[in-house]
Amino acid sequence: MKLVTFTHQGSTRIGVVRGEQVVDLHAAAPDLPREMNAFLEAGDAAGEIARLADGPTLPLADVHLEAPLLRPPKILAIGVNYADHAAEAQQGGMKIPEYPVVFNKQSTSAHPPHDPFHLPRASQALDYEGELGVVIGRRCRHVPRDRAQQVIAGYTVVNDVTVRDWQLRTPTWTMGKSFDTHCPMGPWIVTPDEFGDPHGHDIKTWVNGELRQSSNTKHLIFDCFAIIEHLSTAFTLEPGDLIATGTPSGVGIAMKPPRLLVAGDVVRVAIDGIGEIENAVIPEPAETARIG
Repeated sequence: MKLVTFTHQGSTRIGVVRGEQVVDLHAAAPDLPREMNAFLEAGDAAGEIARLADGPTLPLADVHLEAPLLRPPKILAIGVNYADHAAEAQQGGMKIPEYPVVFNKQSTSAHPPHDPFHLPRASQALDYEGELGVVIGRRCRHVPRDRAQQVIAGYTVVNDVTVRDWQLRTPTWTMGKSFDTHCPMGPWIVTPDEFGDPHGHDIKTWVNGELRQSSNTKHLIFDCFAIIEHLSTAFTLEPGDLIATGTPSGVGIAMKPPRLLVAGDVVRVAIDGIGEIENAVIPEPAETARIG
């Protein structure tokens, strides 16, 4: 099942994508929540209603796809989690990690799968990182690795857009990872029964049609289930939390010379079994400066 958040005629709600159509769950099952976090919080019963929903549909081409998670409770991310990316990062002094390298992206960075993201006024050091995203479906703590599959609602495509100079100013990375618009995701959440084993899917990133990243999720150093076990040791995971599992080699900053993003570039990230997101880069608009 492909779960989507979409806007149609000024109304934002959730649906199920079937082929080139979207089942409007608000029309097909009015008692279901209209927002994805609340839908996931409602659990398996809501999921089963959505799976069987047979109601009005809209052409996928006629709706605007939003980030499937409009405001995740948490966006957690893992750094240096592919061996080939660890190798290119070693040029900057990093080593293959003994434990997962965890950082967060602020929830306000969540962004639709096809809308432009911003080249910030504060920096020109903008980079891409194609990643597999894991969406949590159950409130959980101290999850052993062999039960981690039970708490996963599904998987999505993520671009962990990064402002490199801001990232490297401090060891925590949070500022450079959290600029508004810098977590494009989608185009939907694919449930585990449809996606299958998350550790055998091709992941690719193109910039302006040039293939920059090409790997497979089987090469994750810490796999999806180990990451959930690790994170839940410390804190509660909640429905709607997003975990970005790390990027393979081929990021712009590691090229010789570096090939960072500029306004007008188009970044496409695809994962076999999910689909793709594609976003243009635009200068940060003047209206982002606001108070209140």
